[in-house]
Amino acid sequence: MKKTRMFIFYVFALLFSIYGQAQTLTIKGKVLDENGLPTPGATILVKGTTTSTVSDFDGNYQINADSNGTLLISYVGYTQSQEAISGRTQIDVKLKPETQSLQEVVVIGYGSQKKREVTGAVSVVDSKTLDILKPVRIEQALQGTVSGVNVTSTSGSPGAKLDIRIRGIATNGDAEPLTIIDGYIGELGLLNPNDIESITVLKDAQAAIYGSAAANGVILVITKTGKKNAKGKLAYNTYTGFQETAKTLSTLNATQYAALLNESYANGGKPLPYPNLSSSIGQGTDWQKEVFGRNVPIISHDLTFSGGSEKITYAVSGSHLDQEGIVGGDKSGFLRNTARLSLNADVSDRLKLKSNVIYTYFNRKTLLENGNASVLLNSVNAPTVLKPYDANGNFTVFPGGTLGNEMINPLAQIDNTYNRYNFKQISGNFGLDYKLFKDFVISSNLGFKSANSEGKSFAKIVDYGGGKVFNVDRSSVSQNAINDNNYSFDIFGTYTKTIAENHKVVAMVGNTIYKEYGNGLFATGFDVPNNSWEFADIDLADGPTEGNINPAGSYIYDERRLSYFTRLQYDFKGKYLLSGMLRRDSSTKFGPGNKVGYFPSLTAGWLISDEAFFGEKNIVNFMKLRGSYGIVGNDRIPNNGYISQLTGEATYLFDGGLVNGRATGQIPNPNLKWEQAKKFDVGLDINLYNNKVNIVADYFIDTRADLLIPLIPVSGILGGAAPGASNPTINAGTVRNSGLEFAVNYKNEFSDEFSINLGYNVTLLKNNVTQINGAPYVEGGVFGVGQQFPSRMQVGHSMGYFYGLKTNGLYQNQADVDAQPIQNGVRANAGDIRYVDVNGDGKITLEDDRTDIGDPIPEATMGFNVQLNYKGIDFSMYTFASIGNDMVRNYESIADDANRLTYVLDRWTGEGTSNTVPRVTTGANTNRLFSDYFVEDASFFRIQNIQLGYTLNSSFVSKAGISKLRLYAGVNNLYTFTKYKGYDPGASNGAPIGGGIDDGFYPIPRTYLLGLNINF
Repeated sequence: MKKTRMFIFYVFALLFSIYGQAQTLTIKGKVLDENGLPTPGATILVKGTTTSTVSDFDGNYQINADSNGTLLISYVGYTQSQEAISGRTQIDVKLKPETQSLQEVVVIGYGSQKKREVTGAVSVVDSKTLDILKPVRIEQALQGTVSGVNVTSTSGSPGAKLDIRIRGIATNGDAEPLTIIDGYIGELGLLNPNDIESITVLKDAQAAIYGSAAANGVILVITKTGKKNAKGKLAYNTYTGFQETAKTLSTLNATQYAALLNESYANGGKPLPYPNLSSSIGQGTDWQKEVFGRNVPIISHDLTFSGGSEKITYAVSGSHLDQEGIVGGDKSGFLRNTARLSLNADVSDRLKLKSNVIYTYFNRKTLLENGNASVLLNSVNAPTVLKPYDANGNFTVFPGGTLGNEMINPLAQIDNTYNRYNFKQISGNFGLDYKLFKDFVISSNLGFKSANSEGKSFAKIVDYGGGKVFNVDRSSVSQNAINDNNYSFDIFGTYTKTIAENHKVVAMVGNTIYKEYGNGLFATGFDVPNNSWEFADIDLADGPTEGNINPAGSYIYDERRLSYFTRLQYDFKGKYLLSGMLRRDSSTKFGPGNKVGYFPSLTAGWLISDEAFFGEKNIVNFMKLRGSYGIVGNDRIPNNGYISQLTGEATYLFDGGLVNGRATGQIPNPNLKWEQAKKFDVGLDINLYNNKVNIVADYFIDTRADLLIPLIPVSGILGGAAPGASNPTINAGTVRNSGLEFAVNYKNEFSDEFSINLGYNVTLLKNNVTQINGAPYVEGGVFGVGQQFPSRMQVGHSMGYFYGLKTNGLYQNQADVDAQPIQNGVRANAGDIRYVDVNGDGKITLEDDRTDIGDPIPEATMGFNVQLNYKGIDFSMYTFASIGNDMVRNYESIADDANRLTYVLDRWTGEGTSNTVPRVTTGANTNRLFSDYFVEDASFFRIQNIQLGYTLNSSFVSKAGISKLRLYAGVNNLYTFTKYKGYDPGASNGAPIGGGIDDGFYPIPRTYLLGLNINF
């Protein structure tokens, strides 16, 4: 009996064991991303089988599996999750983003590659960075986030253009990089930042695939699309805030001003303007405080609806931005509206269609900036003893004479400024991919742009005071209408084949047709009815023209480019990479003998970490050595430079009378040809410590040959100085940029609740002009009034270096003065600037003693960025630094009675009192000659953005149908650490020669933001 019971027990145990091992369960669950949001389209696979399923719109899934099996959950961009079933029937999974990005796909132009396979110098900025930075213009997001890229502001006024320079300045023409938006040529600054998925910067010979337009580098923009198998998602992003100036210049108050003016007049031998000076004058008027607004509003709204099915994806978005200027109130502002539609469809297994259409509208109002006419220059130099308004409440009229005929009341100037500019553009692309057979795909893309803009400015009759140059005694209105268009058609075939497992070949060949065309019309009308902006229109201004001036003008242009290109990529065993490119461009910018240019390049890579000798990857997980060399072109010059046109003006004698007519304009250059950029780069990519640390280092040389230089004097017979005429553009120079880029990023998830991302990048740059043909140098820039050009392009120096007198302290006594030569024909006095006799000929002259006194190009630029996430809290900070760049202080008036900055309080007043700041005097002196006294070190470190956000728990907000709700507060342009006295040490007017001269740049505002991100 006992044996029978034991037998029965063993039988049941065996059956139970067999049943337990073979039991099949139905498992349900939900796949979430790192923010707890549903992840549609995730793949759930039973390990060791072919059983799989895909999560639905809400991230839900259901699958049958063995109770002791394992589920593998994967999704693009996330680390694969492995879950032991262990008898469970409900398994929810929260995916983690990939800690390394080697499998990420990088756009490289007419194709893409995995990041581990890229052999060129390529940098990427993703949409997450744009979300944090909240740039008004997308260019701002590249500053400090991408090594080798420097972004400078031409102005802090709303909607102002930003200049992008990739690896230095190599041309004195148009140095802007080429921007490609979803395959067509576009403008980066017109896009809504929330529409951007990624920005890829091609910095080396990888850009050669774009040939003639890519010498300045290429920026590839991919806009957001809907995702397949994703239900419709509504995302609303908004922020509101206020702006203020980040800096005001320290100027003299009324008491200090009056005392200094007395001293200046006394030193000049003139009667004192304030003989009974007392402290009762007080502080006076703070003109900058009067001009700068406070709590100036900015607001942004963005709405996106996106989703997709198995075959179709869609995204529809709209945005609104309204920014008022910190100077001028409602006379300065920027309003931008955008709308975008993206629609992609898989028509069949072979045919895919894609489309993207963007509409942009903006309206901009501006004030006069930079130079003697600017509002800020008047506010800095206006005497603090003057009041904004007189006893009758009218604007105070500034006196002339010793205050100059250009300085006027800045508040009156703002009040009498009337202008507007509106811009409308529709652009986009339509494309298709057709798989002709297994390994061969034909792609085509039609890109287009049509833009129309209108501008109007009104000059009302106004009297700013006796003799002022800005007085208007006859009203006028000027209007313009401009139409710009372009289209491009690309067609290319891509063949991808893996041979014998170890040999992968990707061959591509294609053709591009590009055309840009347009026209413009300009006209001025006089005698505006009622002297009013409301009646300022050409139709109503019917007064006679002045003299023989033609009040109207127009232009038309039509330029084309025809291109053929090919690329061959070879990959052996995934560790030996080779890519060759060749592009042939033909451009109507050049004459019959020089229309065609060929642009080849070669890139290579070696994945050292995949070699057997590399050993275990315990510390170094990935190492790739890469190099590139290629030639890229530039054709960005004025149209029709190789022929002569009747664009000049002349007066002819007919029948005994003078008749106005046309004459030859720009002197033609039939030998005009392509400017070539010869780019060399060698780089090293390293990942360390389980891919938590990523290092990228590059050494580069960019040599620009056959530089297209405009306005080179070449003929003493054909004059280039007549009205409407100019000297020609010729291939007359070579510039070399060389340097080192280094970037390191640390990213680590310490737990599900805490993660950190630290990034640092630095670029060291050396710029040198090695050749100029046809002239010993090229001059540019403006300093003071009537002085010689302060900037030059010259062999052996950097582009646009400052050329002036070198100083050696101040004369301390008469013995010092007697021991030195006369300076520019004027005998100095004690307390004046002492100039260096550079050539040692015993005299100081502008012709012989000017020299290199500064360089506007920074020696190094760098960025340091921090992102922290703890539970629902996120914090970020982005910074940027520029080291070694000089800037010229040119915003101080030369008028005797103008106000001064407070540094003059440390002026020379007697022997030994100062050796840096000269005496003040109304007498003749040479202290205002352009010299290194006006050149300052403009190095700076700027906290560009700081932001703190909080994302509410998804389980809480989901009850209201909300999948994500994030609140944040931030500050843009928080603070700039610098010794530079001006408003913005990082500003530039954009000119390669003369760009570092500060005429009173409109400062970038400091902006305080409160924002909301909400997804439904």
